[in-house]
Amino acid sequence: MFSHVVTFYINPAEPNALEDLIAGCDTYLKDIPGVVHYHVGKMVPSPRPVVNQAYQVGLNLILDSIESERAYQIHPRHVEFVEKVFKRCCLKAEIFDFA
Repeated sequence: MFSHVVTFYINPAEPNALEDLIAGCDTYLKDIPGVVHYHVGKMVPSPRPVVNQAYQVGLNLILDSIESERAYQIHPRHVEFVEKVFKRCCLKAEIFDFA
């Protein structure tokens, strides 16, 4: 198993960025081959100071192997998501990969 976790930082100049980003993840990313678990959602506020609350949307993917994650990165739907959704809706992303 390979975990690919992304935290997205929304572009405040884009009025529907949060909703468009979540919809874009659903449209482009969840059915890419090798993905065995898919979850995207809004950051949940926490009273705990150790919880990062700077991002607005999180994506948690579990893929069946590191090879599937590498193929995911260059898959046409992922590339299209980056071009059509991420670049418009986000200022940046932080990515955490682990096996």
